[in-house]
Parts: sequence; C-alpha cells; structure tokens
Amino acid sequence: MDISHSHNSGSPHQHILHRLHALQQQFRHISPHAMQRTAAEFNISLSQVAAVVAFYSFFSTQPRGRFDILFSNCTSCGYLSGDQDLMQMLCQLLQVTPGKTRADGLISISETSCIGMCDQGASLLINGLPVTALNAEKLTQIAQRITTESPLTDWPTEWFAVHDRIYRRDLLLMEQHAPGSALQTALAQGADQTLAVIQQSGLRGRGGAGFDTGKKWQLCRAAPGDAHYVVCNADEGEPGTFKDRLLLRDHTDAMVEGMTTCALVIGAKQGFVYLRGEYRYLLPHLHAVLDQRRNQGLLGQHILGYENFEFDIDIVVGAGAYICGEESALIESLEGKPGIPRIRPPFPVTHGYLGQPTIVNNVETFIAAAHIITHGSVWFYSIGTEQSRGTKILSISGDCEKPGIYEYPFGVCIRQVLDDCGAQNVQAVQIGGPAGKLLGAAEFNRAISFEDISTGGSFLVFDQQRNLLAIHRNFAHFFAHESCGFCTPCRVGTRLLKNNLDKIAEGRGTAHDIEELKQLSHLIQHQSHCGLGHTAAHHVLDGLQHFPHTFSAPLQPHFTAQFDLDQALESARQATHRNDAAAHLDNE
Repeated sequence: MDISHSHNSGSPHQHILHRLHALQQQFRHISPHAMQRTAAEFNISLSQVAAVVAFYSFFSTQPRGRFDILFSNCTSCGYLSGDQDLMQMLCQLLQVTPGKTRADGLISISETSCIGMCDQGASLLINGLPVTALNAEKLTQIAQRITTESPLTDWPTEWFAVHDRIYRRDLLLMEQHAPGSALQTALAQGADQTLAVIQQSGLRGRGGAGFDTGKKWQLCRAAPGDAHYVVCNADEGEPGTFKDRLLLRDHTDAMVEGMTTCALVIGAKQGFVYLRGEYRYLLPHLHAVLDQRRNQGLLGQHILGYENFEFDIDIVVGAGAYICGEESALIESLEGKPGIPRIRPPFPVTHGYLGQPTIVNNVETFIAAAHIITHGSVWFYSIGTEQSRGTKILSISGDCEKPGIYEYPFGVCIRQVLDDCGAQNVQAVQIGGPAGKLLGAAEFNRAISFEDISTGGSFLVFDQQRNLLAIHRNFAHFFAHESCGFCTPCRVGTRLLKNNLDKIAEGRGTAHDIEELKQLSHLIQHQSHCGLGHTAAHHVLDGLQHFPHTFSAPLQPHFTAQFDLDQALESARQATHRNDAAAHLDNE
C-alpha cells in the first residue's frame, strides 16, 4: 500500500517524510544525490532536505544493514534484561559492532528510545517490525535466520505478534464504538449543540497538560482562516507509554469519529493522524479502517448524505523524534520540516498547520469525544473528580505481575493501582514518564488527577531491587539524545546532566557534583525553550528530594576529573584524519 497517497485532492500528494522513508528502505540510506532529487521533487532547498534527514533518528546518511535492528533502551522494554545485555549478545552472535553496519552490509544493530512495547518484555524493531519477549534462545534463532538470510516473511509469525493485555476497563474500553453513532447524533443536533455537549462534559486533553477540550474547539472555531484543520497526535513517545498502541488498533473507529465530529464543530475539511514511526506496523490496519469508513459514507464528501459536510484524513508517519509529541513540533513535522517547537503564542488554535487554525488532540481525547457525543455529557461528567472528569487509561509496566492497560476513574489512589497490577516491595513509581513525577512510598496515597498527579498515561513501577541511579542515568541519556538542539539550556544542559550522572554512577563523583546537578536541573527547567527542556530534569530533582541516598552512596571524598582530556580530542582526530602519537595528549 502506498502510504504517501492522499485521498483528498486538497492535500499534498506525497509527504517528504514518506519519500525519505521510501529512499531509506530502497537504498538503506539517504545519499547526497537522493537528497538533491528530493529537493527538486518537492521544490525546496537542499539544505531543508538535509536538515530533515539529520533531525530524525530513523534516517541515515550511511548505509544500514539489510537486516536493520534497533533495540529499545527503555527501562521496561529495553535490552538490559536482568544481568543480560541482549544487544551485546546478538552483536557477538553476528560479529557486529553496535552502531556500525557489518562490512558485508547484511546487518546493523543499534539502540533507540522506547518503542512502546513496555508490557511485552525486552523488544526490538527489525526493519521497522516489532519483535517482543526477547531472551537468549530467541536471539540465537534470530541470529541463525539472519546468517542464512532468511526473509522476514519466512520468520515465525508469532515473533511479530503484539499481545495487548487489558486488566481494567471503564467508560472508554468497556464497549466498542458503533461506527457512525456519534456522527449521526452530531449532525442531527448541529455543530453548536455538539460543541456545547463537549463543553458540558468537562473533557480535558488526555496528554497530561489537561487543557479544556471544549474551550480549545471553541477558540479554533472562532479563529479566522482560509481553512481549519484537525490533527490527531498519535506520537506517544514518553517511555513507559503504550496505550495508543491498543487504541489505534482496537478503537480506530472511535478515534476517527472523534476527529470527524471535531471537524463538524470547527469547520474543517482536512485532518491528519500523525503516527509515531515506531508504530508504522499499524499502518495497513489504519488505512483499511479509513477506506471502510469512506465506503460507509462516514468519511469523504457528503458524509451521511449531508451536502455541505466533507472531511477526510491523511496519515503522516514520523521517523523517530520524541519532540514531535509536542504539538507545535508535530505541526512543523507535518509541514515537512524538522520538528523544532515553535515560540508560543500564537497557539495552534489560531496559527497551526500552514498558519491556519488547527486542533491538535491526542488519540485518547478524540475517542473520549466520540463516546461523549454518543452517550451525552452527564454520562462522562458524573465520573471522576471535580477538576478531572471521566477516566484515564494507564500504561503500567516495570516491576509488577500484570503489566498492561488499566482504565480508572480519575481520582484513583496510586496504592490501589499498585495493588491491582500486583506490584510488591515497591521502592518508587515514575508517573508520566521521565518527564513526569517520581514518587516514593510516602506518597502512594496520592491520586491520579489533574489537581494532584497528572499523567499522559505512563506508570512505571520500580521495586526494591532496582538501582534507581541506573534509572536516572537512563532517563538522562534519553533526554540528551532527544533534545532537538534548538536552545542552549536544553541542548547543552541535558548533555551535562547525563555526563554528571555517568560520573557519579561510575564512582568518580563528589559532593560538588550533587550541587552541580541541582544548579543544572534548575537552569534547564527554567531557561529552556519548550516543554521537553522544562521537564527534562524533573526526575533528578524528585530523586534528590525523595531518594538522596541514591546519589550520595557512590560519592568519593575527593575530586576526580569529569572527563578524559585525551578522549575529548577524539572528534578532532577523526575530523583531521590523524591518529599519530602527536595527536594524543598522553604521548607528548
């Protein structure tokens, strides 16, 4: 299926991210010549194409292997399983250096940020397809199939199966949405009344920030523009979050109906689903649902026979960039640019996609909207707390017996969640992913709600056996890797934070480094350009407050150098193609 094909004549025939993905697939890298051709094809500058290629981690200017493997380095679905380093194990089996393509071009193995398989055990992507529940035996079999160059189509189908586990259902997961039910209601009562129902329901955005959905739709509707747009943010990249994986597969109709109802309210004719690159394997299913809805008269022109109501949806697939979960960065990416967050205001509701009024809501929010239109505002408003109406879907993983999906009314106590998922001897929970809140046992009586502990859905459990300093290092490496590089406080600050935590963990830290951590964290928090920077040091500040021993235990009494001066010259040696004795400090 041609994923770049547009069903709506008003939208571009092909998206640059899709063109570059096709080139990457065909040639296993994107060459300077390919960039020049792409620039000509899209009538943009070569520098803009090069900037896009450099920005997204799934694109490469150096050839990747015909079998291209990316191990997740998440704390839940990562390759460090117990005492085993699964990535190193496969590298040894196949004689590959991590991050480098083997000389014969057959195989490349690297790591990537969380791929949303946190309830599936250690996981990887091979040529974009997820393989879960990794262990030594499965890696041995994978190595054998790669060595014999067996095509992926001949591999056991079960290896690529992702089994969703739902342990608690409530308002949104209890029943399947009947296609067309919300639209029929919305069209019968009109756009004004439909907006009023959303407003009366108390629905707030499910991404964590919790902006009033009805108010957002109203602001966008009232904003002047040549066109209005609806965008579904399906780029959940927060480590520990995987609920969209389930929702996109099993509740697609409700999501699309929520988007279509929003289009009716704000007067939009075009919508986009921005799908994270790690979920590309869901694309055929998503396209099938869109096609089916077009055939049912629920999408396209004259929806349900209404002459003046037309709306269609294109899917744009990301290419490995956590920052594109931020709505203005996502819009930049939709426009074919690097996903660098915009300065706000103006906000997307007035100046979004192509400078026009745009609604950006996430998958769970649109699904909730569809159910609210079908069942009425009271049905939703009567559940939850004063400021947090309805339910929240949690992705629970880590040290618990039953990792998976749980839907709770807002206001649920953290201790109840831990009991339900079979978590014992819990040391800490990280709610909202690395950018969220780290809590110790003294705070397990707090509640999941906008007025207390807000979350986009990630709920990571760490028992007493976990080394929390290793968790902090993992998070710090994640933010240093995912910083878009636009502003100095985040670009440099996250890297310094990573270096400092590495130094402490390696037993080279002193009390001075703890003070440095605090100062750095506050600087990153207050001086960064966007939300990634503002939240990148939360876990460190929470850790220093609740678990100070984690940082102080490995400290040394005396100062040691933070970095190896000779090693710091390595990039200069590579740039000048020198490796002689005079190019090394210790040989002078």
